[in-house]
Amino acid sequence: MFADLGEFEEGIAHGQEGPRLAEVLDDSYSLAFASWALAYLHITKGELSHAVGLLERGVALSREWSLTSILVMNTGSLGHAYALSGRTAEGILLLEHARNASETMGFGGYQPLFLMQLGEAYVLAGRLEDALDVAGRALTLTRERGQRPYEARALRLLGEVTAPHDPLEHAGCHYRDALILAEELRMRPLIAHCHLSLGKLYRRTGKREEARQHLTEATTMYRKMDMAFWREQADVEIGGLG
Repeated sequence: MFADLGEFEEGIAHGQEGPRLAEVLDDSYSLAFASWALAYLHITKGELSHAVGLLERGVALSREWSLTSILVMNTGSLGHAYALSGRTAEGILLLEHARNASETMGFGGYQPLFLMQLGEAYVLAGRLEDALDVAGRALTLTRERGQRPYEARALRLLGEVTAPHDPLEHAGCHYRDALILAEELRMRPLIAHCHLSLGKLYRRTGKREEARQHLTEATTMYRKMDMAFWREQADVEIGGLG
C-alpha cells in the first residue's frame, strides 16, 4: 500500500482517481471504499482535515446505501482521525463501535487495524491498561495470520503503552523490534515513527545523544515524505534537548 511505504504523491494521485471513476460509473460501493482508501493515505501522512472530510462523506454514503462492511471501515478510520486531531473521546466511541462491529461480523482481515487505531486513541486518552489489552490482542492476531505490516505497528504500539512505566527495558525493546521489521518491509512512515518514539524515550531517560540521533533521523524522514504534522512533533522534541 502506498501509505505504508510513504509514497504519498503517487498514492494520492491514484486515490483521487478512484472516487472520480466510481462517480462516473455510479458505483456506490466503490465510491465509499475509495473514500476510505484515500483517507487512509491522508491520515498516514498527517493531513487529518482532508481525511475527516472524506470519511464523514464515506460514513454518510455507506449509511445511505446500507454498505455495512464499508461503513465499519469508514467509521473506524474516522474515529482514528478524530483522536489524532484532538477529538479523543469522540474518536474512541467510533473506534469501539468499529471494533465491536468487526468482531460481530467476522471482519477478520481489518480487525487488527481497528485494534491498533483504538489502542493509539486509548494512549492519547491516558487509558494505558485498555491500550495494553488491545495492543496485545492485535499482536497475537497479526502473528497468527502472518500480517507482518500490522505486526510491526502493533509492536510500536506496545512500546507506546509500556513507555510511561518501564521505558528502557520493555518499551525500548518493542520499539527496536518494530523498527527492525518496519525496515525489512520498507515501511518508511513507521520507521520514522519508531525513531521519533525512541528519541522521546531516550530524551526522557536522560540519554541525550541517543535521543538527538533518533529525533534527527525522524525529522529528516518526515521532511522527505512531506509529513508536516509528524515533523512538527519531532521538532518540538529536538527543541527540548536545548
